[in-house]
Amino acid sequence: MIVTIRSISSQIIKGGEFVRSLTGWRRHLLAFVVGLFSALSFAPFGFFPFLLIAFAVLVLLIDGAQRLRRPIWGAAIVGWTFGLGHFLAGLYWVGYAFTVDASAHAWQIPFVAFLFPGWLAVYLAAGFAVASALWRPGVARIFIFSAAYAAAEWVRGHFLTGFPWNLPAYGWSASLGVLQSAALIGAYGLTLLTILLGASLARLCDKDSRAYLMPSAMTVLFALLWVGGDVRLATVHPGDVPGVRLRLVQPNVPQNEKYLRRYVSRNWERLIDLSNAHANEPITHLIWPEAAPPFLLTREPVALDDISVLTNGNRVLMTGAERVLATPDGDFHYFNSLYIFAHGGQLLDVYDKFHLVPFGEYLPFSDLLTAIGINKLVDSPGGFTPGDGPHSYAVTGAPPAGPLICYEILFPGAVVGGTRPGWFVNVTDDSWFGPSTGPYQHLLTAQVRAIEEGIPVARAANTGISAVIDPLGRVTASLGLGQMGVVDANLPKALGATPYARVGNLAFLVLVLMCAIGGYLGSLTMKTDRS
Repeated sequence: MIVTIRSISSQIIKGGEFVRSLTGWRRHLLAFVVGLFSALSFAPFGFFPFLLIAFAVLVLLIDGAQRLRRPIWGAAIVGWTFGLGHFLAGLYWVGYAFTVDASAHAWQIPFVAFLFPGWLAVYLAAGFAVASALWRPGVARIFIFSAAYAAAEWVRGHFLTGFPWNLPAYGWSASLGVLQSAALIGAYGLTLLTILLGASLARLCDKDSRAYLMPSAMTVLFALLWVGGDVRLATVHPGDVPGVRLRLVQPNVPQNEKYLRRYVSRNWERLIDLSNAHANEPITHLIWPEAAPPFLLTREPVALDDISVLTNGNRVLMTGAERVLATPDGDFHYFNSLYIFAHGGQLLDVYDKFHLVPFGEYLPFSDLLTAIGINKLVDSPGGFTPGDGPHSYAVTGAPPAGPLICYEILFPGAVVGGTRPGWFVNVTDDSWFGPSTGPYQHLLTAQVRAIEEGIPVARAANTGISAVIDPLGRVTASLGLGQMGVVDANLPKALGATPYARVGNLAFLVLVLMCAIGGYLGSLTMKTDRS
């Protein structure tokens, strides 16, 4: 047995040295391929070992880059080529959005397929360059790598409005138990610990009698997180809000048919018919998806009459809809909004989306990009105007609601305004993503926001996946991708404010500082051993 373990250890060390010895295009090809496979950790696949192994390989590749005349540059290229593969495989579905109006946008697909993942990979390249500049042998480099990588992911989620899609934390999509730790440290904190676990595996390739200590300790930590999370799931049952029965409407209207004149009546009637289906059901709150009405709702008196009838009996309708506001100088502002209608079609409130999608709802550097023929995907003159959210709104017969339109639910720590809501209403139109992995990944982010904040989510999606999510991230009812129908379900109660809801990303900052201290102490230990 001992001989076998030594033999395996010897082979692992040899494999590690082989990875370190790679040069030129071979090093970068391996980084790219590892990036491709690492994306299989995300929903709907959930192969989390692929992501952990990727982090270990990256540490070894940076080890090899340290032998170059310009190690920082070599490490940056490793980060960029890994990121290119990682984001290309994980976000390939972005290309579907450019096929909706193929005559106008399909020509952009080759550029998007390369430029978008390539741009996101720049964040990792910068993080790897910083790590290389601080690189130290032994255990120190594991802490340095993890802190630099996690910091790069935080910057990716905030710079230029941010795009925190497929954070490493979401690589635990296969384990709702591990994801419970987001209630303590948030998605960014779990991201750092995940990187630390994977990177620690590189220690097994070091010729060091203590190499097994860190990966063993990290494995035990995640085993505790997993078991603790499963215990939480088994013992915490918040119950339902009394007197509230939700209906999430999923019309399944293809994006390229949504606004065509010949389909407008059909699309509207589908919303009404699905809302009225099974009329004996005691529905109290109807939720339609993002931009569900195929027209400007307040300019259609007949549609408002339909809503008046639909909301009789003290029912509430919450629907995504485009909104236009005329200014005194004759200009127009367009908003991606959510309307809240009460009994008899009384308009209670309007929420305007505050976190807009670059290139989808507004065009950054518009003068430059329109000059070369690049336009935003959503056809509204001049782009949408952002609201001033997030906000909570009083809703008749239910706890205060926090609307989040599509993309807005991606952002950890940025989904609750001044008043804590009793539930999130997430309306979205994932038909832009096509029959891809995108809707599954989007649903998972909603689950993690529920866990972080301890707040349930009612998610209405045009083509799916519509779902009710309890404050522990459990899906209590759902309707699959590409199906037409409704989700009827009770509204789960919110929990009290979680530790993450109270302190936000402070825990993440503390973990980054601990890694920095670990890197410093680890380098001192190596110096002591050498002396």
